[in-house]
Amino acid sequence: MKPPIKKNDEITLDITALTSQGSGVGHFDGFAVFVEGAAVGDRLIAHIIKVKSTYAVGVIRQLLRPSKDRIAPACPVAERCGGCSFQHISYAAECEHKRLRVQDALQRIGAFDLTVDEFLPAPYTAHYRNKAQYPIGLTADGRTCVGFYAKRSHRIVDCRACALQPPEFSAILDVIVRWAAQYGVSIYDEASGKGLLRHIYLRKGFTTGDIMVCPVVTDRNVPHIDALTEELRAQNEHIKSIVLNVNAARTNVVLGSECHTVFGSDFITDTLCGLTFQLSPLSFYQVNPAGAQMLYQKAADLAALTGKETVLDLYCGTGTIGLSMAHRAKRVIGVEIIPQAIENAKENAKRGGIENAEFFCADAAQAAAKLLEAGTAPDVVILDPPRKGCSADTLQAVAAMEPDRIVYVSCDPATLARDCKALQTRGYTLKTAVGVDMFPRTVHVECVTLMTRSQPVQ
Repeated sequence: MKPPIKKNDEITLDITALTSQGSGVGHFDGFAVFVEGAAVGDRLIAHIIKVKSTYAVGVIRQLLRPSKDRIAPACPVAERCGGCSFQHISYAAECEHKRLRVQDALQRIGAFDLTVDEFLPAPYTAHYRNKAQYPIGLTADGRTCVGFYAKRSHRIVDCRACALQPPEFSAILDVIVRWAAQYGVSIYDEASGKGLLRHIYLRKGFTTGDIMVCPVVTDRNVPHIDALTEELRAQNEHIKSIVLNVNAARTNVVLGSECHTVFGSDFITDTLCGLTFQLSPLSFYQVNPAGAQMLYQKAADLAALTGKETVLDLYCGTGTIGLSMAHRAKRVIGVEIIPQAIENAKENAKRGGIENAEFFCADAAQAAAKLLEAGTAPDVVILDPPRKGCSADTLQAVAAMEPDRIVYVSCDPATLARDCKALQTRGYTLKTAVGVDMFPRTVHVECVTLMTRSQPVQ
């Protein structure tokens, strides 16, 4: 069937839904049209920029009737920056969209007859991130720009006062840019691979107030680094660590593996769920600690531990979820495939005085199978996989262990729904699903579900 519209047409649309990537959805003669920056309830004129066999893409030419959910963006570069997708709608509307997104995935992909009644809004919608990675570059007229990449590009949008980052980060960026200009420190150019300063990486411990400044450079020999150290310390007394990260590779990966501390400690500290964490440039840590604490508390509630259970924490990372539950469990076993994360988990347990938790490095599926072979039968399994979800082998091995409860923490509703459906065929019932907003104003949404064993595995 030939599409009813063509490129460069201008059509009137009513926006009735949002996609998982935050674009508005309308229909023209039954044909789907996606419009970035639109809100549910908008009536608008869309200029068509792309037409495919099953859908078209348009941009807003004119708002005829704005949605009741529309608000003025808190950030002046919201439409150009690739970070936020929901600065133009109310937070209540954003939460409802995310709740429906989780529910739709479970119903459509998982075929579950389940309503997501509970959705946990973020404790803070602004300045909630404790980490930022700012690319730095030069404009066509030679001006230094630092900020974030525009959507689907490596073009830097100059933005030093991001509404999601701690306010004090902006002044730190200004110090580094002035220092680079004063001492002629070259700025990295992606096209040629030349230049010294390529990113500015900042971390903050929200409970301690400590700040780490980490310039990412192509060579550890940085001229006038003492002057930068002095200026940064004078600007912000909470800067406790300045570390050079060396990354000379022609890659999109921000950080290299080589770090050199030029001031203070190799790390800063923060606390989460009653545990103390040491944060180096390369260590993993939740970027929204207040949101993470809310998420982990909900996971603990669903796990319903009494102190008698053995808990298997697969994809345990640095051990945060399992360690936060250790005081309620008889035994915690954490599994993670990344060696450095396992070392961090062991250190975190030791630092917290937790003696009933053990961690080992292995693939999740292989670890579950070996534990089963060894006769270890967990009462509760925690799954917190990456965005791609669990492998079929992992789900099979988990189900074969016959835990009473499986608590699944997910950052992707689609793979969560797929995996829950697979577990259902292996004798588990989906009891509840709770949406959690860890990253306000962005498209990302978390979810935690509880599955219980309904019948023995055949």
